[in-house]
Amino acid sequence: MTSLLMIAEKEEIEVYEINLPGRLKGIYYNGAIAINERIETIAEKRCVLAEELGHHYTTTSNILDQNDPINKRQEIRARKWAYELLAPINRIFDAYYHGYDNVSLLAEYFNVTEEFIIDAINSYKNSNAYFYELRRCDW
Repeated sequence: MTSLLMIAEKEEIEVYEINLPGRLKGIYYNGAIAINERIETIAEKRCVLAEELGHHYTTTSNILDQNDPINKRQEIRARKWAYELLAPINRIFDAYYHGYDNVSLLAEYFNVTEEFIIDAINSYKNSNAYFYELRRCDW
């Protein structure tokens, strides 16, 4: 979490933990990130913070309406940014070849949620550049 907070500080982004409505986990707006204070694990907070930092770097406007295909693409772009930051493909391969051969172990190794690691692997699988290598793994 510390390295992510350092990125935010370098970019002059304020990070807050507040009670967000509904199931909203985090939001980036105008140089500030809010993370839902009801998130219980550091791993999940890291995932949310990384994605919101991804919005800082990749999103160009308000994308709350996820029915808009342009907004959906920007959401995906921010998530991919987070995957590359917290669980880059080369480190996933390294971990796999060193015995971290299931989702649970990989999530623990990267200090992210299992959902995050599954989504990252699926995102990489959808990239032609990594498809062949990932097919060889037992995920």
